[in-house]
Amino acid sequence: MNKYKIGIIGLGYVGLPLAVEFAKKFQVLGFDINSVRIEELNRAEDRTKEADVKLLETLLRSSSSLSGLTFSSSVDDLKDCNIYIVTVPTPIDQYKAPDLRPLLAASKMLGSILKKGDIVIYESTVYPGCTEEDCVPILEKHSSLKFNEDFYCGYSPERINPGDKVNTLTKIKKVTSGSTPEIAEIVDQLYSSIIIAGTHKAPSIKVAEASKAIENAQRDVNISFVNELALIFDRIGIDTNDVIEAAGTKWNFLKYKPGLVGGHCIGVDPYYLAHKAESLGYHPQVILSGRRVNDNMGMFVASKVIKLMIHKGHKIQGAKALILGVTFKEDCPDIRNSRVIDIYKELRQFGLNVDVYDPHANNHEVAEEYGIQLVDNIDLQYDCIVLAVSHKEFLALDFKNFSNGHNTVIFDTKACLDRSIIDARL
Repeated sequence: MNKYKIGIIGLGYVGLPLAVEFAKKFQVLGFDINSVRIEELNRAEDRTKEADVKLLETLLRSSSSLSGLTFSSSVDDLKDCNIYIVTVPTPIDQYKAPDLRPLLAASKMLGSILKKGDIVIYESTVYPGCTEEDCVPILEKHSSLKFNEDFYCGYSPERINPGDKVNTLTKIKKVTSGSTPEIAEIVDQLYSSIIIAGTHKAPSIKVAEASKAIENAQRDVNISFVNELALIFDRIGIDTNDVIEAAGTKWNFLKYKPGLVGGHCIGVDPYYLAHKAESLGYHPQVILSGRRVNDNMGMFVASKVIKLMIHKGHKIQGAKALILGVTFKEDCPDIRNSRVIDIYKELRQFGLNVDVYDPHANNHEVAEEYGIQLVDNIDLQYDCIVLAVSHKEFLALDFKNFSNGHNTVIFDTKACLDRSIIDARL
């Protein structure tokens, strides 16, 4: 297997950890079109905080004929590779339809350098059939090679959990697949060489694609159920988390918690599955109804905060609000598809002046993606405070220091603060 030279296309939360692990056993070229990202990685700097910086430094210094790691933004440097692993983003557009532009652009680029015998493995989350129906024709067109005769494909869905230092890449079982039985075995053995938790070889690429799509759709639907319960229990006047704790005393009750559903997976993947279903003439009911519930939770939080402020006698127009956290999950710098933006926009529409503070998020990325200028520190008193992300730094805050007396409304979307200091929670 050491004859392989692996090119990793896309060096974000998925691609970089993959490149690091493979580089322990193979020659690996990490490729990204973002030249600034390449410069940072060549200095062993990782803005995603997913890589072990010391290990990264070691791999960059210890390149040999059998293993090692290099980074580049030049397509020419990829030409010597014979296995390509595509880990580019697969987001949704403003209409919540799959945005395949990064994936198709990567396929076009690889088609221009593909050689006989090469294998292209996709890890980006897609709908069933995308690899063979959308990507392969582009590879064939730009390489003038024949699929499953001159080159081959595989699909192994990523299972990276950003910010998780326990369930890391090698400790999560990996689904693999290939375009022929022989290639499926090669792909499986390749991943088996780095995945301690083992692999599961799916019978086809479509099965592997579908497995990824339903993993996150299932979680999305389950969370939408408890989010809907939160909407109901708010009207009844009881605490959702109290109800869940009581119900959780039964052995087969699943204790999902209500909250904002964002990120690059759970808040996106169900739309890919729905898109495929609709292209086949079936309109999914459960998947899309769950999405509607989850997509509206930010507006519910903002409306609840406004009602609480009115109840405490606040003048809404011009009131000062603080949102703690903008990343899509705790203790992680990832801002992709963060639903905190929904709370921010809704509060702004009510006329509030809203500050956002997040020590994990990159100021430039937040400004570019959402048009929000983060505050560097908390040095004002606020009329309302929304804990949107449960970063460990926030759990240690003394909210009295930036509350406007007892009148300040404190809303806890993560149900992680002492109940004695908050006015309401999800």
